[in-house]
Amino acid sequence: MPYDLARLDRRARWLITCLLGTFGLAYLFGGWMVALYAGFTPQRVARTYAGPSLVAAPETTMVMEHTMPMSAFDAGDTVEVHLVDTKLLVQDTHVHVPMYGVIAALLSVVVLGLGLSPRWGFGFITLLFSAPWLDFAGMWLTKFASPRFAVLTVAGGFAMGLGYTIVAVLAVRRMWLMPLERTDR
Repeated sequence: MPYDLARLDRRARWLITCLLGTFGLAYLFGGWMVALYAGFTPQRVARTYAGPSLVAAPETTMVMEHTMPMSAFDAGDTVEVHLVDTKLLVQDTHVHVPMYGVIAALLSVVVLGLGLSPRWGFGFITLLFSAPWLDFAGMWLTKFASPRFAVLTVAGGFAMGLGYTIVAVLAVRRMWLMPLERTDR
């Protein structure tokens, strides 16, 4: 094992704890944003990326702001659909994919200090990187191939949250809650 989180200097453990807390906050706001704009079902995601049908993206977009009660987001088909055109999808991919890579890399460094078996370590690292790939592959395939691929976006999003949660819980447990003598295995 390259290092053990439990044996790190308290400052390093605090740094990792703050990093995990910051990522957690970002994931909470990311989930809220998804709830506001695309939803958590393949049907809502398909409407967001594929639109009513697979048609060519408009040449221009327009941003409108208006207040809307949270209850309106659960109103089914009566809700105004937030459509993502090709230009916005390119922009989102350009910005999010590298950031997800950095987040996955930093979380993977944390995974290396958890004292897991190589199999579990490879599994978590693979999950941390493949989840955003699945998320964005689903968006692009939904837009240009079939609305049925929206399920990939939903699965990728939930996999990202699950991967983060597991790594954060295991890391906090290892750094702060386990007596040092139990980590000498």
